[in-house]
Amino acid sequence: MPAYDAVVLDVDGTLVDTNYQHALAWYRAFRRVGITLPVWRLHRAIGMGGDQLVAAVAGDDAEREHGDTLRVAWAEEFQPMLGEVAAFDRVRELLRAIGEHGPTVVLASSGKPEHVDAYLDLFDGRDLAAAWTTSEDVERTKPEPDLVAAALDRAGGGDALVVGDTVWDMEAAGRAGQACVAVRTGGFSAAELRDAGALAVYDSVGDLCEDLDAVLAGSPSVVTSPSGSPVASVSG
Repeated sequence: MPAYDAVVLDVDGTLVDTNYQHALAWYRAFRRVGITLPVWRLHRAIGMGGDQLVAAVAGDDAEREHGDTLRVAWAEEFQPMLGEVAAFDRVRELLRAIGEHGPTVVLASSGKPEHVDAYLDLFDGRDLAAAWTTSEDVERTKPEPDLVAAALDRAGGGDALVVGDTVWDMEAAGRAGQACVAVRTGGFSAAELRDAGALAVYDSVGDLCEDLDAVLAGSPSVVTSPSGSPVASVSG
């Protein structure tokens, strides 16, 4: 019997390959207001919502002076890249398999509604997810726990497993009091994700599919020791 009532899945970087496009869009947005930041630094903040990211990478003054302008500019820069975005392999297989095991499937995105709609089209996911969130559903995005809480509320409550690709997903899950596993498709290392609270780290959702029975039973084949070192590994 599954150990969880619901599985809450992040979307950007977890189900669809968008993190590097987002980093580039933010880079171009900051350039518009005369701020040049290294793209690697911006990438490290992807997974936060726009309400959190500006201050995190450029400081509180940048948020006060340019925050709203930057968020509009980011959306304008990202929009032309939306057509380049692809879903990761085996996303539908994963969502279907989770549902067949019993837990409610909820997608927890802080993306704009039109972006979430586009992603759902990419992996044809509307029939496989019971519900999903967008940026309009919460005031504070990851690493705050609000998005996870909103998604779990839509699932009917209970215990959830959060699946994400960034340390911010792991932190949000922890703050919400929920377990989490990670995939590496967002560009974070296995060690970083484990240190942020992931019970298990997989290279991709495809690898997660291979271990799904164990994961949903609460005993993933990739585990974290008290020291943070991997005890076993499913993928490299």
